Amino acid sequence: MGGGNGQKAKMAREKNLEKQKAAGKGSQLETNKKAMSIQCKVCMQTFMCTTSEVKCREHAEAKHPKSDVNACFPHLKQ
Repeated sequence: MGGGNGQKAKMAREKNLEKQKAAGKGSQLETNKKAMSIQCKVCMQTFMCTTSEVKCREHAEAKHPKSDVNACFPHLKQ
């Protein structure tokens, strides 16, 4: 005579927990924070590493019209 429903539920929870640990699933927040590698040097706003040059220029023109685009994003000089 085996365990009841409580035992089955406990085993299922433990099994699912092991699967999640093995798969590395979890929150995407830490990965997103690490990807924020482009930073405006005027206002210190950060952007994803995949942000295009066009988006950087749009930010500079909209938020800092008196500053040069290269002053906001020095990496665009290259």
